[in-house]
Amino acid sequence: MKFSIGGSLKLAFRPWVEGLENIPAEGPAILASNHLSFSDSFFLPAVLDRKVTFIAKAEYFTSPGVKGKLTAAFFKGVGQLPVDRSGARGAGEAAIKSGIDVIERGELFGIYPEGTRSPDGRLYRGKPGGLARVALATGAPVIPVAMIDTEKIQPPGKVVPKLMRPGIRIGKPLDFSRYHGMDGDRFILRSVTDEVMYEIMKLSGQEYVDIYATAAKRQIADAEKAAAKAEKAEKAEKAERADGAAE
Repeated sequence: MKFSIGGSLKLAFRPWVEGLENIPAEGPAILASNHLSFSDSFFLPAVLDRKVTFIAKAEYFTSPGVKGKLTAAFFKGVGQLPVDRSGARGAGEAAIKSGIDVIERGELFGIYPEGTRSPDGRLYRGKPGGLARVALATGAPVIPVAMIDTEKIQPPGKVVPKLMRPGIRIGKPLDFSRYHGMDGDRFILRSVTDEVMYEIMKLSGQEYVDIYATAAKRQIADAEKAAAKAEKAEKAEKAERADGAAE
């Protein structure tokens, strides 16, 4: 991807980067980033010299049709790890084990603690599963990353990106070695995740919302359904009044 797409991305979009010196030249580390756009998984690896292996939603690997096959081939080709977000514990455990394997190979492991893209550009509560468990099981440093303006380049549902400069801020590594081996303690997992999210918030300047992004998406969808239902009822009422007046 770096050779075939990365150079073109940097040339076309000219992403600016701060804190590149915080990425180690070698050895394992976890890159924990906010998630604003599908393109996040392209821009961040493009500006780094090292390979980043991300967790990606399983749908990217299982979607039907020609587009689905091409998408699956791409994500497999760049070494991304599928994770089932439906709540199946076995699949989640497999993804965490794969993340640990990446770290144990001395590589960079990328993860979006929010678990899904932000629906409105705000920063949402991090899920205490993959990020904290991989960090505590391996002792690898966690490097907070903030993607800037990528949601303006490629909003959800938009295929053709808008040409503008995104930004990437990379924070200083966070050391959680004091909790090494305590990946079974849910309070520790929550504490580690919240500390990382706080650093991402400072880097990104996003408004923080203390609910999960998945819950926010459901609330937005419910509100849109309610608004559509109310609009339909209002139109029906107006049509009824118009029919009554005509009579």
